[in-house]
Amino acid sequence: MNNKKFIVAATAALLFIVLFFFLRKGETDFNQVTTHVKRGAFSSLIFSSGQLESEKSVTIEIPEKLKDRNLRIYDLTITHMVEEGTVVDSGDYVATLDHKAVEEQIKLAQDEMDKILSEYEDSKIDSNLNLSNQRDVIVNARLDLAEKKIIMEESVYESPSIQKKASMDLDKAARKLDQEQKAYGLKQKQEINRVERKYISYRQILERSEELQKLFNSLEITAPKAGILTYFKYPWGDITKTGSKVGPYNSAIASIPEMTNLISRTYINEIDISKIRIGQNVKLGIDAFPDKQLSGQVISVANIGQPMPNSDAKVFEVKIKIYGKDKDLKPAMTTSNAIEAGIFADTLLVASDAIFENDSLRFVYLGAKKPVKQIVWLGDENENNVLIKKGLKEGDVVWLTEPENVEEMKLVGSDIFDEINKEKENVRLQAEKEREDMLLKKPEPIPVSGAGIPQKMIQIK
Repeated sequence: MNNKKFIVAATAALLFIVLFFFLRKGETDFNQVTTHVKRGAFSSLIFSSGQLESEKSVTIEIPEKLKDRNLRIYDLTITHMVEEGTVVDSGDYVATLDHKAVEEQIKLAQDEMDKILSEYEDSKIDSNLNLSNQRDVIVNARLDLAEKKIIMEESVYESPSIQKKASMDLDKAARKLDQEQKAYGLKQKQEINRVERKYISYRQILERSEELQKLFNSLEITAPKAGILTYFKYPWGDITKTGSKVGPYNSAIASIPEMTNLISRTYINEIDISKIRIGQNVKLGIDAFPDKQLSGQVISVANIGQPMPNSDAKVFEVKIKIYGKDKDLKPAMTTSNAIEAGIFADTLLVASDAIFENDSLRFVYLGAKKPVKQIVWLGDENENNVLIKKGLKEGDVVWLTEPENVEEMKLVGSDIFDEINKEKENVRLQAEKEREDMLLKKPEPIPVSGAGIPQKMIQIK
């Protein structure tokens, strides 16, 4: 019995020892993870974050009456507005503009209209009185003429001097009657014009009051079509919302995007913008839906950059057209964009994790057994790999993790580092030369009208 127990124990111990050495032999050094430099196809990608927008949308604007300059209302405050993202149907309520401001203008117009109406009535009475007095003057002038005519007829029995005086008095009376009749015609036209001007002023204020009343009745803004309501955003960043002022010069209140025509508006830094071209393919991810993968194409690249907030760097606006339809997509959702900036059919590349940095140096740990720090000249990169211009060849073994004793490793490839610096210097000098050439280039003289006239003969009066 004891022998059996001993044999079992010895066998178990032997199996344990064999198993220990077997597993130890196959043990992997997890600190040594390497990969090979390979040659193959490469897609250069530029990554950016964007925001979903509708390429086509219906803008909800202020009432058409508010654009009338005769109303003399240049802006109104939005006193209430439905929340952004609300699903509205055609004719549904959207916002309310300030009624009190319009009521004040209606009251002022009514007061002014009452004043002008009173002046109009007074002008008609004054005109009647003035013309009545003028008609009395004409009647008196006619009577005076008739009297002078009788005196003239009776003077035939008088001396020649009396006859001459009577003739002169008759002529004076005739001329006075003629003058008074002409004056009456002019006075009549004058009074008619004065009354008409008052009436025109009254009609203008009356029409303005009526238009103000129409505007007052249209201050409830409704949706022109069905869709998702989004607040209107200006290029400089302002958003129209409750409390904002709108008017003829900023007439947009909100918009209803057409969700079948979506774009992603993104901004690319000035270093990468030279690689972006219209027509490049784009892969898009939606942050709200990590499982969704969309495709698109660059349709617009800004020519002028704009500064980033709190930075001296410049960015350029890029618009990406999104293909297909998805009912889950909403305006203003954040997108992750990968723009295919270039495709290389056969090029040298290595995993991005194999690249390490130290100050201004970029290097790899080259070699499986005795690695060295190899300076490399890199090209474009994507999410997995980076192009190799100089420093490595196909089949080289590089480390994906940092090996031990890196401080004691030899740094090789200083000539590559010199070439990189020389290339940067050449680019800088070329840019300075182009800038100096532009400054030295003299503008073409502007031709002066009147060819052939000496410059000294042209004088400014």
